[in-house]
Amino acid sequence: MARKGVTDLEALLTDMCPSLSATPFAFATVASLQDVPASVRVLATFEEAEGFSVIAPFDEIDHAGMTHSGPWAKISLVVHSSLSAVGLTAAIASALAHEGISANIVAAYFHDHIFVTWESRHAAIRILNKLGGGEP
Repeated sequence: MARKGVTDLEALLTDMCPSLSATPFAFATVASLQDVPASVRVLATFEEAEGFSVIAPFDEIDHAGMTHSGPWAKISLVVHSSLSAVGLTAAIASALAHEGISANIVAAYFHDHIFVTWESRHAAIRILNKLGGGEP
C-alpha cells in the first residue's frame, strides 16, 4: 500500500529538496504512441486532442528526427507530495515567474517535477531552494 503524501504547504516547501537531473529533456507530440521510435526512452506521456505529448531525453528525440521543444531541465522535488495538496504548484510557478522563468509542472503519484528551460536551470534551483528556506 502506498504511503500518504504531504498536504501541508509549509512542510512541502520546507522539505521539497529540489533535485536537478543532468539529462536535458524535450517535449514532442505524436499521433500515436506507436510513432515513438524504440530508441526513445519515454519519461512521460499525456493524451491530448491533438495527439500524445511525449517527454523524453532531448538527444534521443532529436536523433530520432521528431519535432520537439527543448532542451528542458527536469527538477524533481524529493518530498512526497499528495495529489490533493493545495498551493505547491502555485507557489513554485509564482516564484519562478517572478524571475521570468517558465515552469512546466508534472505532478506524478509521489513527486512533482518542474521542467524549466535548460539555460535557466541553475537559477531555478537557487529560487526553489530560497523558496524552501534553504541556501539562496
